Parts: sequence; structure tokens; C-alpha cells
Amino acid sequence: MKKLLLVILAAAGAAIAKKKMDEGKNEQALWAEATDTVHKS
Repeated sequence: MKKLLLVILAAAGAAIAKKKMDEGKNEQALWAEATDTVHKS
């Protein structure tokens, strides 16, 4: 029973960590777009 609980907690922790990493990547992409230099044609 304890092993099952540990596996569930580990999976939940991994899912939360992935979500945080994805949010960070999205935030970084947004900043890159906002601070990109403007090219005049």
C-alpha cells in the first residue's frame, strides 16, 4: 500500500513539474516575441 501511494505521489509530482516547465517555456517565448527587434521593410 505504501509503495502504491509513493508511486502515485511521484507521478503527481512529475506532472506538476512538467506543467511548470511548460509554463516557463511559454513565458520565455512570450518575452522573446515582445522584445524582438523590429525590422523595417
